[in-house]
Amino acid sequence: MKDLIEKGAFLVDVRTPEEFAQGHVNASVNIPLDELPNHLSAFDGKENIIVFCRSGARSGMAKSILNQAGYQNVVNGGPWTDIKALID
Repeated sequence: MKDLIEKGAFLVDVRTPEEFAQGHVNASVNIPLDELPNHLSAFDGKENIIVFCRSGARSGMAKSILNQAGYQNVVNGGPWTDIKALID
């Protein structure tokens, strides 16, 4: 996954804005899981997409939503702290 991050993957934190405000990956954007279907255009043209959350459950659901919408280049990054550790 680190190679995708180094290649400029689109990093999406699907936690709530409150969770995001308490700590997040600096290069990430916050699109909460429940708002994801309304923001699909944000993923257009992205070569690689990594979604993550607190534990990996919501990001797994986000990956499914994105796959069903036609985005096949999506990776479930699991917990946001794992992604942060790869960047720091």
